Amino acid sequence: MRVLLRHFIAMTLVLSVWLLGLWTSNRRSRPTHAGSAHPIGIAIAMLACVSLSACTPAEAPSSAATTEARTAPPAPTVPPVPPLPEGDIDPGTYLVTSFQENFEITVPDGWRSDDGLFKDDPDHPDDYGVFVGWWPALYVPRDACAWEGALVKLDPSANAFVDAMTAQTSTASTPPVEVMVGDYSGVEFDHSVEGDVDFKACDRDKFCIHSSISNECGRWYSSTAERETYRVVHLNGERAMFWVVQFHESINPELTREARTVFDSIVFKLPQMTS
Repeated sequence: MRVLLRHFIAMTLVLSVWLLGLWTSNRRSRPTHAGSAHPIGIAIAMLACVSLSACTPAEAPSSAATTEARTAPPAPTVPPVPPLPEGDIDPGTYLVTSFQENFEITVPDGWRSDDGLFKDDPDHPDDYGVFVGWWPALYVPRDACAWEGALVKLDPSANAFVDAMTAQTSTASTPPVEVMVGDYSGVEFDHSVEGDVDFKACDRDKFCIHSSISNECGRWYSSTAERETYRVVHLNGERAMFWVVQFHESINPELTREARTVFDSIVFKLPQMTS
């Protein structure tokens, strides 16, 4: 391309010289007329402009035109939360699918999974330590001691469970307080034995708190020292209920705090709307 351009410029210059000579000879043979341009002079000027245009380098393209389109880097992928397994589990966050909406729970080292999460107290190897549960509670007895044949079926609302538990005879509850469990609201209250109750005098020697079936107790206290904290969530018309248990008074305080941390880690997340 550059060779052709040089040839074009050379030919243009030769033609310009030739036309200049022709114009000079014409001037000698003819008188010039003031105020008029000679055709040969115009041709020379045009050829000179063409030559200059050919020699002038083209304007460099703007940086915007030469910059290649850059694509945004892909968003980092978040690995899915694994489901909570049974038995010994590694520390981490797990997904539980027991309710209408799934929830996440974070567990430290040394916990086991079996219809909930529990950890033994090394200072009391023969006794239960702490437990975090979320069994369904469809029935609550009016009296935790005289419960046989008196389990009352509840509607699925959170308020129904809270009202039944706080009205239960032979137990004591703290006033419910409002809490948030992730993106959902709920209430929390403590529950324990009221006074000095002889469990052997209760139906089937069980101090029954609640149950998932109508003819048998599902959750009962083993001693008057048990303490529970309940958290009941309003889950789009469904009740989601959790509790953390301290089974005896002499439990290691660090283990109690750890159990509370596991309990507090439970979160529901509203479903993400996709466009």
